[in-house]
Amino acid sequence: MNIKAFNRYPSFERPMLNRYWQPLREMETLRRDFDRMFNELAVPANGGSVIDWTPAIELKDAGDNLVLRASLPGINAKDMNVEVTHEAVLLSGEHRYEQKTEDKKFFRSEFQYGKFQRVIPLPVAVINDQVQAEYKDGILTLTLPKVVEARNKVVKINLADVNQANAAI
Repeated sequence: MNIKAFNRYPSFERPMLNRYWQPLREMETLRRDFDRMFNELAVPANGGSVIDWTPAIELKDAGDNLVLRASLPGINAKDMNVEVTHEAVLLSGEHRYEQKTEDKKFFRSEFQYGKFQRVIPLPVAVINDQVQAEYKDGILTLTLPKVVEARNKVVKINLADVNQANAAI
């Protein structure tokens, strides 16, 4: 648009560029930039190995047990390490990239390869020597039995006895 055409419009009728500010998107971009910067600056505390990613988890209360599910797609069971204490669960391992001779160049890959580690603190103490594990379809499921003191105990109160005791007083 040349100057003469631009000056044809009064200032209140000039075509404007409508660009909407999206603060949440800007904050997410800024967070990713800071994470990338700090990851590059961080010195690994575990003997030089760098943690590349962390698996997503779900932790739910199932009455007398806690059920922990971790998403670990494409990882062999032999490449995983699971350690359970009374207060926490440690998941670690490595998702290895399988390079085949007939592979071509990737145009795009969003798979996560490399070492992973995640410590999940537990809300209650568990009996760590009675943990049951299942690994199926890339989902690791741990059933963690609670210690007896942490289990929900239901006590029934007989209101008829309470009413009789109050009447006698």
